[in-house]
Amino acid sequence: MQDLSLHILDIVENSIAAKASRVEIRIEEDPEGNRMILEIEDDGEGIPAHLLEKVVDPFFTTRSTRKIGLGLSLLEQAAQQCEGDLQVHSREGEGTLVRATFRYNHIDRKPLGDIASTLTTLIVGNPDMDFKYVHIRSDDSFVFDTVELKTELGDIPIDHPKVVRFIRDEITNGLTKLGCKLDLGLLAGEE
Repeated sequence: MQDLSLHILDIVENSIAAKASRVEIRIEEDPEGNRMILEIEDDGEGIPAHLLEKVVDPFFTTRSTRKIGLGLSLLEQAAQQCEGDLQVHSREGEGTLVRATFRYNHIDRKPLGDIASTLTTLIVGNPDMDFKYVHIRSDDSFVFDTVELKTELGDIPIDHPKVVRFIRDEITNGLTKLGCKLDLGLLAGEE
């Protein structure tokens, strides 16, 4: 995985498979403290205690469609390459928290990537779920919450084309105002 947005996509897919109804994604960039924190928390089924220590093993998965589960192990590797670590906390029936830390200025720290497209894909592809994205950079922050958006939209579906464009623009603009370095990927070529 080339950037953090792809790790986020993969971990949130696990949350979706665990029947989460709400996922919160938090990124904290602290250049002065030389650290970056990525947290993904859901209210899904959680991980049984006896399986929790195995979740970062690439040769362990609970999925029946494949025999390996690389998502968490790749995120752990990305964090460790940057003098960070990965922690997974979970309670069966309550949900899971994945927390990865990175040394901010480490040459091997992966870029954020196309966060706007990743979040938009997750939101539009799972319209019945709620997503909250919090991005903190130094002393400033940006928050995007689908609960608030759905309230404002009323009867307009969240996957309406104009709403989809609004979501991507809102996230892109919010992160740009924070001074985040974004890889706009798919957005760059759009009219």
